[in-house]
Amino acid sequence: MTERISLPGRAEPLEIDPPGWAAGYPPPVSRRAYAAAHVAARPEAGGGVSINWESTMRFRDHLWAHGFSIAEAMDTAQRGMGLSWDQARELITRSASRAAERRATGQQAGLACGAGTDQLAEGRSYPLREIIDAYAEQLAFVQAAGSDVILMASRALAASARTPRGYLHVYETLLAQASRPVILHWLGEAFDPALHGYWGSTDFDSAADTVLELIERAGGMVDGVKLSVLDAGKEMALRRRLPAGVRLYTGDDFNYAELIRGDEHGHSDALLGAFAAVTAPAAGALHALDNGDIAGYDVMMNATLPLSRLIFEEPTYYYKAGVAFLAWLNGFQPHFAMIGGLEAKRPTEHLIRVFELAAAAGALTDPALAVSRMSELLATRAAFS
Repeated sequence: MTERISLPGRAEPLEIDPPGWAAGYPPPVSRRAYAAAHVAARPEAGGGVSINWESTMRFRDHLWAHGFSIAEAMDTAQRGMGLSWDQARELITRSASRAAERRATGQQAGLACGAGTDQLAEGRSYPLREIIDAYAEQLAFVQAAGSDVILMASRALAASARTPRGYLHVYETLLAQASRPVILHWLGEAFDPALHGYWGSTDFDSAADTVLELIERAGGMVDGVKLSVLDAGKEMALRRRLPAGVRLYTGDDFNYAELIRGDEHGHSDALLGAFAAVTAPAAGALHALDNGDIAGYDVMMNATLPLSRLIFEEPTYYYKAGVAFLAWLNGFQPHFAMIGGLEAKRPTEHLIRVFELAAAAGALTDPALAVSRMSELLATRAAFS
């Protein structure tokens, strides 16, 4: 049934047809695909919020059911923007337990969790030994939970390491403690300004040299590099320089369609916050790619790009609001609420456009519910404007 809604700024009501996606999809075989998942929040009396664990886990079931592995406790889950290390520990424990339960019943539940240094207070530099110890604590915790590891970019390391040698020392020490290959996390400053000059250089090629040197020294303990610099040319250049068997996981939420599709020189795998926003259409596109339907892949995945580019527009680090907004519209959490009130960082006009582009991408999986909740949001925000 077609749903209709009148939106501010539109001369005619927006019409939304049921998107027609399957209820679930098998894990893709031609690409490895991680969705970085957010944390659902619950408003509390007095104006605070708490983590809604039921909704948070339900959303992970949704991602797994659509064939995605989950990148847990990453920046999408507000690491460094409201989610403390203590809360991240509980999130990792709960997700690892949920994944084990699914695997015990024969369901797929790929999981890799972020290990960083966010138990260290910000605003100061640290001896590299303290940074290594902080990383090692989190690395050991993630491994003990039974999860694969993503070594997250560290604000403390960015503030403390003066040369590429410092980065190499820290990461080599950690890789020696890893029980199986890890994913390296290279997050550009658009996502976190505190990571300016990561890997010891503001020049991309020089930073890439350091990453490649680390991989060469690592003795097979690097599964891949998750790159989020929002520059397709730089990603393809690094991808072509990686040794055989080391994956490039695109984190480019602007250009992922062409990067995952690939060219005669290869393709990127994916670790994307965008997949938590465009779950069903992206799963459908990857399924088409597995079946050799390149044209179908292009149509479905390219249709999600305007939405993703809007969600990740500057200031890019507020993209989490768009992910949570769509999860609410699609019924995966009862409130559009975020830790630290982050939902308020995007204006109503931005959310209206997200709604419109989500409809165009087929990312509103229950149009009637989405229309009802969008009408509620517009009425509430109008009342307080």
